[in-house]
Amino acid sequence: MFPSLALSTAPMPLTIISATRRSQATQLNAKKTKPEKKRVTTTSKSGFSSRASKELTWQCIEGCGACCKLAKDFAFATPDEIFDDPDDVELYRSMIGDDGWCINYEKSTRKCSIYADRPYFCRVEPEVFKTLYGIEEKKFNKEACSCCIDTIKTIHGPDSKELETFNRAIRSSPSSS
Repeated sequence: MFPSLALSTAPMPLTIISATRRSQATQLNAKKTKPEKKRVTTTSKSGFSSRASKELTWQCIEGCGACCKLAKDFAFATPDEIFDDPDDVELYRSMIGDDGWCINYEKSTRKCSIYADRPYFCRVEPEVFKTLYGIEEKKFNKEACSCCIDTIKTIHGPDSKELETFNRAIRSSPSSS
């Protein structure tokens, strides 16, 4: 009935994602510092049963590298929107290669060449999500999984082997990592 209306509203979900991420990044007023490392797993009771059911548990999957594509599209927050410290913005930008990938990402092996010494903002940890995005620890797994799913879909595609592997990993036992 209104074909032009349908076409003009199709990209709306992408815009909403962008606005949500950007508002989370810009709401922080506290000085961002390198957080301490700590592992988090969560369980909750859901449904009509009183049995505890496992929630998604974030896990990095080897050979993905989606987060190492540093120059992302408009749906993702920019370094200026994420960081309060200009040194962090400068470091992030200095790590972007000509092709948009991190200069420390080895495409042939799909591994980070500075993994043990990577900057704090390259770490998916509860304290980093609190510092950069204001995400509370109890919501870390859900938000980290959601972020990775969005990034993997954007970089590798919605039907990619990487997304399938990630979805399997986050639903497996935390002790299997």
